[in-house]
Amino acid sequence: MATVISVRFKPAGKAYFFDPGALEIQKGEYVIVDTARGTECGEVVAGCHQVPDASVVRPLKTVVRMADSVDVRRMRQNRADEEKAFAICEERIRKHKLEMKLVEVEYLLDRSKILFYFTADGRIDFRELVKDLAGVFHTRIELRQIGVRDESKMLGGLGICGQPFCCSRFLNDFQPVSIKMAKEQGLSLNPTKISGSCGRLMCCLAYEQKAYEYLNRITPQVGSEVKTPDGVGTVTEVNLISGYLKVRLEKGDTIQARYYKRSDCTYIRGGRRAPQPPDPEDE
Repeated sequence: MATVISVRFKPAGKAYFFDPGALEIQKGEYVIVDTARGTECGEVVAGCHQVPDASVVRPLKTVVRMADSVDVRRMRQNRADEEKAFAICEERIRKHKLEMKLVEVEYLLDRSKILFYFTADGRIDFRELVKDLAGVFHTRIELRQIGVRDESKMLGGLGICGQPFCCSRFLNDFQPVSIKMAKEQGLSLNPTKISGSCGRLMCCLAYEQKAYEYLNRITPQVGSEVKTPDGVGTVTEVNLISGYLKVRLEKGDTIQARYYKRSDCTYIRGGRRAPQPPDPEDE
Protein backbone atom coordinates (compact mmCIF):
# COMPACT_ATOMS: atom_id res chain seq x y z
CA MET A 1 0.00 0.00 0.00
CA ALA A 2 1.14 3.54 -0.78
CA THR A 3 0.30 6.69 1.22
CA VAL A 4 -0.91 9.43 -1.13
CA ILE A 5 -3.06 12.55 -1.37
CA SER A 6 -5.44 13.36 -4.24
CA VAL A 7 -4.98 16.75 -5.87
CA ARG A 8 -7.29 18.40 -8.40
CA PHE A 9 -6.37 21.42 -10.51
CA LYS A 10 -9.78 22.18 -12.04
CA PRO A 11 -13.39 21.82 -10.82
CA ALA A 12 -14.62 18.33 -11.79
CA GLY A 13 -11.17 17.64 -13.19
CA LYS A 14 -9.22 14.45 -12.73
CA ALA A 15 -7.65 13.94 -9.31
CA TYR A 16 -3.97 12.97 -9.33
CA PHE A 17 -1.98 11.12 -6.68
CA PHE A 18 1.03 12.75 -5.02
CA ASP A 19 3.32 11.64 -2.22
CA PRO A 20 2.70 13.85 0.85
CA GLY A 21 6.11 13.02 2.31
CA ALA A 22 6.30 14.06 5.96
CA LEU A 23 3.50 16.63 5.59
CA GLU A 24 0.13 16.17 7.29
CA ILE A 25 -2.20 17.39 4.57
CA GLN A 26 -5.96 17.69 4.98
CA LYS A 27 -8.79 17.87 2.49
CA GLY A 28 -9.51 21.42 1.28
CA GLU A 29 -5.92 22.67 1.62
CA TYR A 30 -3.80 23.84 -1.31
CA VAL A 31 -0.40 22.44 -2.26
CA ILE A 32 2.36 23.25 -4.72
CA VAL A 33 3.36 20.31 -6.93
CA ASP A 34 5.46 19.64 -10.02
CA THR A 35 3.53 18.27 -13.01
CA ALA A 36 4.34 17.46 -16.61
CA ARG A 37 3.26 21.00 -17.52
CA GLY A 38 5.26 22.73 -14.78
CA THR A 39 4.72 23.99 -11.23
CA GLU A 40 1.05 24.17 -10.32
CA CYS A 41 -1.15 24.94 -7.34
CA GLY A 42 -3.91 22.41 -6.70
CA GLU A 43 -6.65 21.73 -4.20
CA VAL A 44 -6.47 18.62 -2.04
CA VAL A 45 -9.69 16.64 -2.52
CA ALA A 46 -8.59 13.70 -0.35
CA GLY A 47 -6.07 13.94 2.48
CA CYS A 48 -3.47 11.34 3.36
CA HIS A 49 -4.85 7.88 2.63
CA GLN A 50 -3.60 4.53 1.42
CA VAL A 51 -4.19 2.99 -2.00
CA PRO A 52 -2.94 -0.26 -3.58
CA ASP A 53 0.47 0.00 -5.25
CA ALA A 54 -1.06 -1.19 -8.52
CA SER A 55 -3.20 1.97 -8.77
CA VAL A 56 -0.21 4.31 -8.47
CA VAL A 57 1.78 5.40 -11.51
CA ARG A 58 5.47 5.30 -10.66
CA PRO A 59 7.50 7.35 -10.00
CA LEU A 60 5.13 9.13 -7.63
CA LYS A 61 6.00 12.83 -7.36
CA THR A 62 6.30 14.39 -3.93
CA VAL A 63 4.49 17.54 -2.84
CA VAL A 64 6.91 20.50 -3.07
CA ARG A 65 5.31 22.46 -0.22
CA MET A 66 2.06 23.73 1.19
CA ALA A 67 0.61 26.69 -0.70
CA ASP A 68 0.50 29.98 1.19
CA SER A 69 -1.82 32.94 0.76
CA VAL A 70 0.46 34.44 -1.90
CA ASP A 71 0.24 31.29 -4.01
CA VAL A 72 -3.54 31.14 -3.73
CA ARG A 73 -3.86 34.83 -4.58
CA ARG A 74 -1.57 34.38 -7.58
CA MET A 75 -3.60 31.39 -8.77
CA ARG A 76 -6.81 33.41 -8.58
CA GLN A 77 -5.18 36.34 -10.37
CA ASN A 78 -4.12 33.97 -13.13
CA ARG A 79 -7.73 32.84 -13.51
CA ALA A 80 -8.80 36.47 -13.96
CA ASP A 81 -6.03 37.14 -16.50
CA GLU A 82 -7.03 34.04 -18.45
CA GLU A 83 -10.26 35.78 -19.48
CA LYS A 84 -8.29 38.70 -20.94
CA ALA A 85 -5.90 36.34 -22.71
CA PHE A 86 -8.90 34.50 -24.16
CA ALA A 87 -10.28 37.67 -25.78
CA ILE A 88 -6.87 38.61 -27.18
CA CYS A 89 -6.30 35.16 -28.66
CA GLU A 90 -9.74 35.12 -30.29
CA GLU A 91 -8.99 38.47 -31.92
CA ARG A 92 -5.65 37.14 -33.23
CA ILE A 93 -7.34 34.00 -34.59
CA ARG A 94 -9.74 36.17 -36.61
CA LYS A 95 -6.83 38.28 -37.79
CA HIS A 96 -4.96 35.22 -39.13
CA LYS A 97 -8.23 33.74 -40.53
CA LEU A 98 -7.68 30.34 -38.92
CA GLU A 99 -10.46 27.72 -38.90
CA MET A 100 -10.21 26.92 -35.19
CA LYS A 101 -12.37 27.45 -32.11
CA LEU A 102 -10.72 28.60 -28.91
CA VAL A 103 -12.06 26.73 -25.89
CA GLU A 104 -9.99 27.68 -22.84
CA VAL A 105 -6.85 29.47 -21.72
CA GLU A 106 -4.70 28.38 -18.79
CA TYR A 107 -1.77 30.09 -17.06
CA LEU A 108 0.83 28.12 -15.14
CA LEU A 109 1.27 29.28 -11.56
CA ASP A 110 4.60 31.02 -12.21
CA ARG A 111 3.27 32.42 -15.53
CA SER A 112 6.16 30.79 -17.37
CA LYS A 113 3.75 29.38 -19.97
CA ILE A 114 0.22 29.93 -21.28
CA LEU A 115 -1.76 27.04 -22.73
CA PHE A 116 -4.47 27.70 -25.30
CA TYR A 117 -6.92 24.82 -25.87
CA PHE A 118 -8.80 24.74 -29.17
CA THR A 119 -10.87 22.49 -31.41
CA ALA A 120 -10.61 22.17 -35.18
CA ASP A 121 -11.77 19.80 -37.91
CA GLY A 122 -8.24 19.04 -39.06
CA ARG A 123 -4.62 20.09 -38.71
CA ILE A 124 -4.01 23.83 -38.31
CA ASP A 125 -0.83 25.72 -39.17
CA PHE A 126 -0.73 28.12 -36.22
CA ARG A 127 2.97 29.02 -36.27
CA GLU A 128 2.32 32.66 -37.11
CA LEU A 129 -0.35 32.82 -34.41
CA VAL A 130 2.13 31.52 -31.82
CA LYS A 131 4.66 34.20 -32.80
CA ASP A 132 1.97 36.85 -32.56
CA LEU A 133 0.83 35.70 -29.10
CA ALA A 134 4.41 35.45 -27.83
CA GLY A 135 4.94 39.08 -28.81
CA VAL A 136 1.86 40.08 -26.79
CA PHE A 137 2.36 38.01 -23.61
CA HIS A 138 6.20 37.73 -23.62
CA THR A 139 6.17 34.16 -22.32
CA ARG A 140 6.08 30.60 -23.69
CA ILE A 141 2.97 29.83 -25.73
CA GLU A 142 1.52 26.36 -26.21
CA LEU A 143 -1.52 25.63 -28.40
CA ARG A 144 -3.14 22.27 -27.72
CA GLN A 145 -5.86 20.72 -29.89
CA ILE A 146 -8.54 18.83 -27.95
CA GLY A 147 -11.60 16.73 -28.82
CA VAL A 148 -15.27 17.66 -28.62
CA ARG A 149 -15.79 15.69 -25.39
CA ASP A 150 -12.99 17.64 -23.70
CA GLU A 151 -14.59 20.84 -24.96
CA SER A 152 -17.90 19.95 -23.33
CA LYS A 153 -16.10 19.12 -20.08
CA MET A 154 -14.36 22.50 -20.05
CA LEU A 155 -17.33 24.65 -21.07
CA GLY A 156 -20.12 22.80 -19.25
CA GLY A 157 -23.83 23.06 -20.03
CA LEU A 158 -27.12 21.19 -19.63
CA GLY A 159 -27.79 17.74 -21.06
CA ILE A 160 -31.08 16.49 -22.52
CA CYS A 161 -31.92 15.19 -19.03
CA GLY A 162 -31.96 18.76 -17.73
CA GLN A 163 -28.93 18.17 -15.48
CA PRO A 164 -25.46 19.76 -15.86
CA PHE A 165 -23.07 17.71 -17.98
CA CYS A 166 -21.73 14.69 -16.09
CA CYS A 167 -18.26 15.29 -17.54
CA SER A 168 -18.08 18.84 -16.14
CA ARG A 169 -19.75 17.91 -12.84
CA PHE A 170 -18.16 14.72 -11.51
CA LEU A 171 -16.59 12.50 -14.20
CA ASN A 172 -12.81 12.37 -13.86
CA ASP A 173 -12.15 10.25 -16.95
CA PHE A 174 -14.08 9.49 -20.11
CA GLN A 175 -15.17 5.87 -20.26
CA PRO A 176 -15.49 4.06 -23.62
CA VAL A 177 -19.09 4.11 -24.87
CA SER A 178 -20.30 2.01 -27.80
CA ILE A 179 -23.50 1.55 -29.78
CA LYS A 180 -23.60 -2.00 -28.41
CA MET A 181 -24.53 -0.56 -25.01
CA ALA A 182 -27.62 1.10 -26.48
CA LYS A 183 -28.61 -2.20 -28.09
CA GLU A 184 -28.13 -4.12 -24.83
CA GLN A 185 -30.34 -1.60 -23.00
CA GLY A 186 -33.07 -1.67 -25.64
CA LEU A 187 -32.71 2.03 -26.47
CA SER A 188 -33.51 3.75 -29.72
CA LEU A 189 -30.56 3.67 -32.11
CA ASN A 190 -31.44 7.13 -33.42
CA PRO A 191 -28.17 9.11 -32.99
CA THR A 192 -30.03 12.26 -31.94
CA LYS A 193 -31.59 10.44 -28.98
CA ILE A 194 -28.49 8.71 -27.61
CA SER A 195 -25.89 11.40 -28.30
CA GLY A 196 -24.88 14.21 -25.98
CA SER A 197 -24.38 17.87 -26.79
CA CYS A 198 -20.83 17.07 -27.85
CA GLY A 199 -22.15 14.85 -30.65
CA ARG A 200 -20.73 11.66 -29.13
CA LEU A 201 -22.65 8.84 -27.46
CA MET A 202 -23.86 9.85 -24.00
CA CYS A 203 -21.51 8.91 -21.16
CA CYS A 204 -24.48 7.78 -19.03
CA LEU A 205 -24.95 4.75 -21.29
CA ALA A 206 -22.08 3.16 -19.41
CA TYR A 207 -23.53 3.71 -15.93
CA GLU A 208 -25.94 0.74 -15.92
CA GLN A 209 -24.25 -1.35 -18.59
CA LYS A 210 -23.07 -4.08 -16.21
CA ALA A 211 -26.57 -4.43 -14.75
CA TYR A 212 -28.09 -4.77 -18.23
CA GLU A 213 -25.44 -7.31 -19.26
CA TYR A 214 -26.30 -9.40 -16.20
CA LEU A 215 -30.07 -9.16 -16.76
CA ASN A 216 -29.70 -10.02 -20.45
CA ARG A 217 -27.62 -13.03 -19.46
CA ILE A 218 -30.29 -14.54 -17.18
CA THR A 219 -33.41 -13.49 -19.13
CA PRO A 220 -34.98 -15.46 -22.04
CA GLN A 221 -34.85 -13.32 -25.19
CA VAL A 222 -37.71 -12.48 -27.55
CA GLY A 223 -38.52 -15.59 -29.61
CA SER A 224 -37.53 -17.99 -26.85
CA GLU A 225 -39.80 -20.91 -26.04
CA VAL A 226 -40.46 -21.09 -22.30
CA LYS A 227 -42.51 -23.19 -19.92
CA THR A 228 -44.94 -21.14 -17.80
CA PRO A 229 -47.40 -22.17 -15.05
CA ASP A 230 -50.07 -22.17 -17.79
CA GLY A 231 -48.13 -24.16 -20.39
CA VAL A 232 -45.51 -23.70 -23.06
CA GLY A 233 -45.39 -20.40 -24.96
CA THR A 234 -43.23 -18.00 -26.92
CA VAL A 235 -41.71 -14.81 -25.47
CA THR A 236 -42.89 -11.75 -27.43
CA GLU A 237 -41.75 -8.97 -25.11
CA VAL A 238 -39.16 -8.56 -22.35
CA ASN A 239 -38.91 -5.95 -19.59
CA LEU A 240 -35.46 -6.40 -18.09
CA ILE A 241 -35.89 -3.97 -15.21
CA SER A 242 -39.21 -5.31 -13.89
CA GLY A 243 -38.29 -8.90 -14.74
CA TYR A 244 -41.59 -9.60 -16.54
CA LEU A 245 -41.97 -11.53 -19.79
CA LYS A 246 -44.90 -11.28 -22.17
CA VAL A 247 -45.60 -14.82 -23.38
CA ARG A 248 -47.90 -15.92 -26.20
CA LEU A 249 -49.77 -19.10 -25.34
CA GLU A 250 -51.57 -21.21 -27.91
CA LYS A 251 -54.40 -23.32 -26.52
CA GLY A 252 -56.34 -25.02 -29.27
CA ASP A 253 -57.70 -22.36 -31.60
CA THR A 254 -57.15 -19.52 -29.14
CA ILE A 255 -54.03 -17.40 -28.64
CA GLN A 256 -53.48 -15.64 -25.34
CA ALA A 257 -50.80 -13.18 -24.24
CA ARG A 258 -49.97 -13.16 -20.55
CA TYR A 259 -47.28 -11.65 -18.34
CA TYR A 260 -45.09 -13.81 -16.11
CA LYS A 261 -42.21 -13.19 -13.79
CA ARG A 262 -38.84 -14.27 -15.08
CA SER A 263 -38.46 -16.63 -12.13
CA ASP A 264 -41.75 -18.38 -13.01
CA CYS A 265 -40.59 -19.31 -16.52
CA THR A 266 -38.26 -22.11 -17.56
CA TYR A 267 -36.31 -21.70 -20.77
CA ILE A 268 -36.69 -24.50 -23.33
CA ARG A 269 -35.07 -23.36 -26.57
CA GLY A 270 -34.89 -20.62 -29.22
CA GLY A 271 -34.22 -16.91 -28.97
CA ARG A 272 -31.05 -15.03 -29.73
CA ARG A 273 -29.20 -16.77 -26.92
CA ALA A 274 -29.95 -19.15 -24.10
CA PRO A 275 -30.14 -17.61 -20.60
CA GLN A 276 -27.65 -18.63 -17.96
CA PRO A 277 -28.57 -19.41 -14.34
CA PRO A 278 -27.83 -16.56 -11.91
CA ASP A 279 -24.50 -16.80 -10.14
CA PRO A 280 -25.08 -16.69 -6.34
CA GLU A 281 -21.77 -14.86 -5.90
CA ASP A 282 -22.66 -12.22 -8.52
CA GLU A 283 -23.69 -8.93 -6.89
